[in-house]
Amino acid sequence: MGTPDFAVGVLEALIAADFNVAAVVTAPDKPAGRGRKPMESAVKKYAQNKNIPLLQPINLKEDGFLQDLRNYNANVFVVVAFRMLPRVVWEIPEYGTFNLHASLLPEYRGAAPINWTIINGEVKTGVTTFFIDENIDTGAIIEQKEIDIAENETAETLHDKLMKIGGDLVVSSLKAIAANKIVPKKQSEFKKLKAAPKLTPENTRIDWNQETEKVERLIRGLSPFPAAWTMMVNGTDDLRVKIFQVKIMEGEKSGAPGDLIQDKKRLFVNLPDGKLELLEIQLPGKKRMSVRDLLNGYSFSDNAHFY
Repeated sequence: MGTPDFAVGVLEALIAADFNVAAVVTAPDKPAGRGRKPMESAVKKYAQNKNIPLLQPINLKEDGFLQDLRNYNANVFVVVAFRMLPRVVWEIPEYGTFNLHASLLPEYRGAAPINWTIINGEVKTGVTTFFIDENIDTGAIIEQKEIDIAENETAETLHDKLMKIGGDLVVSSLKAIAANKIVPKKQSEFKKLKAAPKLTPENTRIDWNQETEKVERLIRGLSPFPAAWTMMVNGTDDLRVKIFQVKIMEGEKSGAPGDLIQDKKRLFVNLPDGKLELLEIQLPGKKRMSVRDLLNGYSFSDNAHFY
């Protein structure tokens, strides 16, 4: 059971390890783009390419869907980046239902663990397999695998690393379940835990009154999707801008937080404790591009600033 590319990586690992994937459950097609054409999930495309039976339920408690699940007679349900399952679903298989989560649980429970570990400046993260229970990401842990977070890690690079080790961990957990060699470990609740809430327009907007390191981490942690964003005044224009890559600069700031400074083919933004060089951004109606390329055909006024 899964929807995005991250889940495809795990499905590939299961097939490569010769597990019998009886069926795949993924999200219904959703209208997307200007034409509102139905968009298929990454998991659906992969499953169809491999001729794996496919289910796309709207209601996870619907009798027909539940009967279809039972008819496959699967030993285990594996969940990766899907929806919260009702008890009536996760109790079906003989050996239970387990989830792969992209953090070292119990830390970073929630929808966006990859992003928040970078945003918060963690130096380590990992993946966890755990049996699903009534709550979100709280079930008994099967196995975990830890990795370092690189100094210039982005959400994209960390996603790919965790997808690879996540596939390996799911295979390892399934083999342990089949051999009856697992001892599930209850998650600890004795300390204040860091969460990984859903990304929203509010928590992905850049606050230019924060320190340079915090802003730089936010941008890396949201790159390339959904991307950190800001409003920009340029002359009489008021624009919503996405920022994908920046570099912390040495030296003093030269203006108020959010002020933009152009120096030939380079562009900088002031913060309270210094400045960042803008390397890759996207203006409304334009493609994501390097600032150097942008400056070939776009000019910034003296009053240009982010807010």
